[in-house]
Amino acid sequence: MKRAHNLLPPCFAAGVMEAGCDEAGRGCLAGPVAAAAVILPDDFSHPWLNDSKQLSEKRREQLRVIIEREAVAWAVAMVDHEEIDRINILNASIVGMHRALDMLAVRPQAVIVDGNRFKPYGDLPWTTFIKGDGRFGNIAAASILAKTHRDELMARLHEQYPQYGWNVNKGYPTAAHRRAIEEFGPTPYHRMSFRLLNTQLTLF
Repeated sequence: MKRAHNLLPPCFAAGVMEAGCDEAGRGCLAGPVAAAAVILPDDFSHPWLNDSKQLSEKRREQLRVIIEREAVAWAVAMVDHEEIDRINILNASIVGMHRALDMLAVRPQAVIVDGNRFKPYGDLPWTTFIKGDGRFGNIAAASILAKTHRDELMARLHEQYPQYGWNVNKGYPTAAHRRAIEEFGPTPYHRMSFRLLNTQLTLF
């Protein structure tokens, strides 16, 4: 995976205020999906910057501080489990990115998004990139903010429901997480439209 000094420059023309967007928590069984939008300075670079999944937790947290300090603008939006169940996870992820863009202190002139699905945001030009979080610095930065902010929230929710191990699994469908659901049942934060158990045939 490419590192920051090898990441491509912004997709649109130099000087265009371009926001990178990404999400975290799409495959989780519990908690919200987090979406981030980040506008970086044109000359921003850091040797650790990369797709958040390729970084250790310590590196992500260190980069979070740097990104939030150095970005032209950044924002993170959460779409909760109830809305995910109501509109589905793909739509929730896109809604979250739109909300993060709404929250930016500086309005972008263009948007680039990790993945291959998005919906128009106003009249701004936009494009998607498969594995964009390992290719473009602003998407990588968004992936880091989405991941760290969501992990922080799941650690707080873990204090309410420690038996599910959310401080470790962050709500993802690990074997231990599914065993806890089988033993204790779902919490108010579980996504009821998801298959919470491998043997599940109907919703709880």
